[in-house]
Amino acid sequence: MSILELQPTPTALWHKLVCDAEEAMDIKLDHDLESYLVFLLMRFTDKPSALSKILALDYLNCQNSSGTIRQELLRDVGDQCLLFSGLFPKLAERRQLKNSYYVNLGRGAYSDLSGSLRHSLANMYAQLSESFVSLMDVLRTIRTLGSDHELTDPLHAFELWDETKSQHAYKTLLETSSALPASIISHKKH
Repeated sequence: MSILELQPTPTALWHKLVCDAEEAMDIKLDHDLESYLVFLLMRFTDKPSALSKILALDYLNCQNSSGTIRQELLRDVGDQCLLFSGLFPKLAERRQLKNSYYVNLGRGAYSDLSGSLRHSLANMYAQLSESFVSLMDVLRTIRTLGSDHELTDPLHAFELWDETKSQHAYKTLLETSSALPASIISHKKH
């Protein structure tokens, strides 16, 4: 069990936790994504009310908005989906949703935001959409740093790995079983 090292500022503490999680997962985020994740954690540290939102409704409201308001709403939906899927995966289970729901909704919000911007921020939001699962894995690792218990049970870990290829979920599966997971192949007839 690791010991939490105190840092001089909350930002430094979040940065240290993000870096420790990256190291534990053998993931290296580029500087922009790492900074975005740290400041996302800072922004939502004092906003527990964000956990009570229904993000699908917020996402639908984005479609009826335009300009800066739409951009802020899309960013908030993407950010909250990232936090839910990474830090609060049990919330999805309590709401009877798959964690991949938040992954897909968050990726879509960041992607929509990227498509609506015409400057350098467009690239960053495209990167957030593409790297969503890696960012989620870093957040999940933050939750389990220094803990002896897993964040999710093997069944939910398999489902998340199968649907998103989450490396954190894969690692959870390897720690709970000697069997290697294999993707489920759907044989649906159209």
